[in-house]
Amino acid sequence: MDMNRNKLIQEIYQLLRVEGFQTSNIYEQSCFDMLARRKLLLLLMKVLVNIDSVNETHVEEIKKISDVFLASPVLVGLKTRSYTLEEDVVYERHGIPAVSIETFKNMIINGVCPEVLANRGGYFVNINGNLLKEFRDEYSLSLKDLADIAHVSRETIYNYENGKVKANIETAMILEEILNTKITFDIDVFEPYKSPGEIPTNKNNELAKLGFGVVSTNKTPFDALAKLNDTKSPESPLIANMEKNRNSKTLKKMAIPLKDLSLITSSDSFFVINNEKFKETIDGIPVIKSWELKEADDSTDFIKMIKERKDT
Repeated sequence: MDMNRNKLIQEIYQLLRVEGFQTSNIYEQSCFDMLARRKLLLLLMKVLVNIDSVNETHVEEIKKISDVFLASPVLVGLKTRSYTLEEDVVYERHGIPAVSIETFKNMIINGVCPEVLANRGGYFVNINGNLLKEFRDEYSLSLKDLADIAHVSRETIYNYENGKVKANIETAMILEEILNTKITFDIDVFEPYKSPGEIPTNKNNELAKLGFGVVSTNKTPFDALAKLNDTKSPESPLIANMEKNRNSKTLKKMAIPLKDLSLITSSDSFFVINNEKFKETIDGIPVIKSWELKEADDSTDFIKMIKERKDT
């Protein structure tokens, strides 16, 4: 691993620990570097020196995992190919937020969220449309009156009030000066990720027949995530390593991250294995034989089996 990136990861790791987060191990070969939880906030972190170097395929994996666990994916870095990341500015790469290390520290330590969003067109802010209209009415200003003072069109003010467009920083500052109040929204970088479409699931799978949505993963310390299709169920998603004819030594090594990530995500994990020679657990991780999986009556029966073996 690049020494600068390694140093940056360690800095983020220590910061999270000091600020009361429960942190996972660092996963150098994974699409994400670490998971961290504090109360209901679950962060899925990728740390880079140059945020433009992030692999789009890895980001898609991060999105899938974040959606399943209701986690907040965040990229933290120092620069892009062209410039240093600015403080209190949110960038975006392949649909997830990216911030500088100073911005990240400010959010974690002080709870201060940035307001400015950077994209190819410049720097923008989100206007609180209801507040803008409220103060415009209070000052007895028409849309055109305020538009003329702010040097924008009537349509632009209308769009601000109805949340249809973002404002550039200069216009927002003019409006705040005119109305003598803050009218911009903070950006919730830690909002849990929700996929705009349905995440592809493996339907040709015994777990799927039991009522699980099975999300296969790549470049992760596990093979798949299994989430109950019943959205009202209180059960957390399951972390799975599926049968791939791995030897005992490999499986024992794989049990380490399963334990680690299960702890952070409050999820159960398990192995699906064909070989009858394996016991019911591998270093504390339940082992389900492939024929047992086929014989399970339903998801409740399967989850009960996992919990019983976990407790032995």
